[in-house]
Amino acid sequence: MDIRTELVAIEVAASTHRGAQFDGLSVRLHWLTVLLIAFQLITAFLPHEGEEAKSLLMLHRSAGVLTLAVVVFRLIWRGRFAHLPPFPASMPKFQQWAAKINEHALYAFLVLQPLTGLADAVFHGRPFVLFGLQVPALMAMDKPLFQLSGEIHEFGARILMALIALHIGAALLHGLVLRDGVLQRMLPGRFSRARAPRP
Repeated sequence: MDIRTELVAIEVAASTHRGAQFDGLSVRLHWLTVLLIAFQLITAFLPHEGEEAKSLLMLHRSAGVLTLAVVVFRLIWRGRFAHLPPFPASMPKFQQWAAKINEHALYAFLVLQPLTGLADAVFHGRPFVLFGLQVPALMAMDKPLFQLSGEIHEFGARILMALIALHIGAALLHGLVLRDGVLQRMLPGRFSRARAPRP
């Protein structure tokens, strides 16, 4: 094989490798969602006492609304424009199905959690603060719905954390044990540039 033929073959392999990655915007939106969820978990589990409780709750709700906006945009982008690389041929079908179920469940709860959090605030029947701005009471307090939305929000948070744990565990399994390129598909920048296979 001469030098020119080898260079062409390497470029073809590199192009195939690039095709196995998510597009750049999808990667950025994924990691933005990770940061927002991490922030919400921190603000949810910090001690809520005194005046600081109001600030933490405002930050938590505001991050929730921002998360909802990001996730909705992600779903629109994913449905119309995103590059969605296929699973590796070596990945068993049951793992592919499990990954899809986990992914769809994550999206569902990333939408549900902000909505139940906002419902909790609305059904409380009091003004609340978002992004530093006070939102007036939108209705009189509805105690049954207030309690229900709060319970759903707390239960949903537990399910979401379990789904995230499964997602992280699977990503680490693929990245550190199986080394099949699945983890690298969503890593940003130079971290995703695994060496393209030689022809």
